Amino acid sequence: MALHDDIRLFASVPIFQGLNEDQLRLLTFGAERRALLSGMTLFREKSPAECAYVIASGQIELTSQGKNGKPRSEGVVGPGALLSELALITLVERKYTAQALEDCEVIRVPRTLFQRLIEEYPDVARMVEERITRNISELVDQLGALRSYFG
Repeated sequence: MALHDDIRLFASVPIFQGLNEDQLRLLTFGAERRALLSGMTLFREKSPAECAYVIASGQIELTSQGKNGKPRSEGVVGPGALLSELALITLVERKYTAQALEDCEVIRVPRTLFQRLIEEYPDVARMVEERITRNISELVDQLGALRSYFG
C-alpha cells in the first residue's frame, strides 16, 4: 500500500480522527507494516504491550483465557480496527490473544512514535486527553446503568 492509503486508513481510526495531514504522515511514516499468515498469532494475552496495531487487511480473532482454561472468543476485528489503544499512552498488558483468521496486514504503531507526535503537536495531546476523558465518562455512565442489576 502507498503512504497515501495508510494515511487514509489512519484517518478512519477514531483516536486519530481530527489529526491533520502532517500529523497523520508522521504516524504512518514512522509505523511499520507487517504481514501475518492465516493462523499466526500477533500477540498473546497478558504480554506487555509497547505498541498498538491498526488492521490494514484481513480478519483477526481476539480470544481470552476462559475460567475453564479454554480460550474464549471475544470477537473478530477487521480493517480499521485499533488493537491495544491504551499501549500508545502507557505500559499495559494485552487483554486478549490476537490470531489471524486469514492472511492479514497490520500496521505497528510504537508508543515512542505516538509520544513523539504528542510532544511535537501539543494540540494532539489535548485532543487525546479529551477523548480519554469522554470514554471514561461513557464507561461510568454504562456502569451506572447496570447498578440496578447488581443491587
